[in-house]
Amino acid sequence: MGLLKVSVIFLLSLITMTLAEPPGCKIRITDRGLEMLKAETKKFVEEELSNITMPEMRGKEGRFQYTIKDVKITELNLTSDLRFQPDVGLLFEVQNSSITLNFQRRILYWLFYDEGAINASAEGVNIFTVLHLIKDKDGRLKISNVTCDAFITKMRARFSGTLGRVYDFIGTFLTTGMRFVLNKQICPALNHAALVLINQLLETIPVRTEVDSYVGIDYSLLSDPVVTETSLDMDFRGMFYDLKNENETLVNYAVNPVVREYDRMIYLSLSEYFFDSGLFSYFKGGLFQMQIANERMPKDLEMLLRTTYLGTIMMLNPALMEHPLSLELEVTSPPRSTIKTSGASVAVNCNVKVLVLPPGKPAVQLSSMTMEGKFNAKVSMKGKRLAIHLDLRRFKIFSNQSALESLALIPLQGPLKTMLQISVVPLINNYIKRGVQIPLPDGIDFIEEVVEYHNGYIIVGANLHFRTGLREIIERKLSGETDNSI
Repeated sequence: MGLLKVSVIFLLSLITMTLAEPPGCKIRITDRGLEMLKAETKKFVEEELSNITMPEMRGKEGRFQYTIKDVKITELNLTSDLRFQPDVGLLFEVQNSSITLNFQRRILYWLFYDEGAINASAEGVNIFTVLHLIKDKDGRLKISNVTCDAFITKMRARFSGTLGRVYDFIGTFLTTGMRFVLNKQICPALNHAALVLINQLLETIPVRTEVDSYVGIDYSLLSDPVVTETSLDMDFRGMFYDLKNENETLVNYAVNPVVREYDRMIYLSLSEYFFDSGLFSYFKGGLFQMQIANERMPKDLEMLLRTTYLGTIMMLNPALMEHPLSLELEVTSPPRSTIKTSGASVAVNCNVKVLVLPPGKPAVQLSSMTMEGKFNAKVSMKGKRLAIHLDLRRFKIFSNQSALESLALIPLQGPLKTMLQISVVPLINNYIKRGVQIPLPDGIDFIEEVVEYHNGYIIVGANLHFRTGLREIIERKLSGETDNSI
């Protein structure tokens, strides 16, 4: 009975793993990448702590009456660290640091009244903050909770004014109160910074967004991020979809991309499904159709077509010889990508029609051919946009009518391939050169990219570059501005 129970549990686990949707896109941020974020994070935290506001303090101690107001943090000397917190998220830690403050005092002692500035320093400042990272209901990376603990070991004050030395003896009393109030302000400030401001930054990562007027892309997380001591791994759906029919999508049967490296700051892995879903969506959107006629028809090709189909035209109607010819290309099935260690390629099947275009009358079809093409695909990154450059390598045409006509088409293969390379492929490359944004926040780009090809997926290893500071990115998001570089 016990063995049966174990077998059932194992079978259910195996089924669950089998049914789990594989990612089309994976991103790994390594501890090297986190190292680059440390300086920006420290700067951001210092700015947040500098904005701490403290209430006016009034009190009485024996014959002393005092008021403390206009508290300002003038300097922060933070020794900080940012690292991964396994199974949770990120840990930001400040140890044995100092904060310098300035505030105004008003003190009444018997009939003596004095006011002036107090310069105080908080020493032994320690902050322990853990950011809990999850996938929210929309599939977005989000900080769900902040665990924060902060304490100040001691605080010193230096008085100025006519009675500065007289009041030094009550410094302990005043600084104890100030230390208590400051302690209570640090964690709320950091909680707001993480749950509100940093989450605003994470909202600049595209989740489900339009790529162009034909397709969109879905970068929703499939699960919570996996955090270890050395990396943060995220699995994204990585799926394109037709904007006119968002529910008609390609099922992912591709291999699961595997990232084993840790040497670069960030790794982006894309499976064949990522590219196939894009090709599928553009096919469903009706983009893979083209007509080449009139000024777009190369003169040499038109002359060759007229020579090849002279007999057909004469049999149909000799008067058609005076009218322009047209080539209509229509992809008949979604193109498919193949990624191997030797590189990436795209296979395309296309129906090619040769027609005569008599003015004011319906086009007259001379021939219908099937074209099989294979393109080499070179993947590149610029900033945070992924682009592909296509190069036609293999090309074959054959007739849909007869094997005899296929033999007659052999002279057309070379000129048609040249026409595609000169006229069609540049149009495609010009359209796709802008690329598609990968799931990174605004203001952060890939640099020093290296593309590696594996069986079934590619890996782009890169370093990261901040084009602007965290605060500038967040303020732009809050104001509704967009990142013009993407």
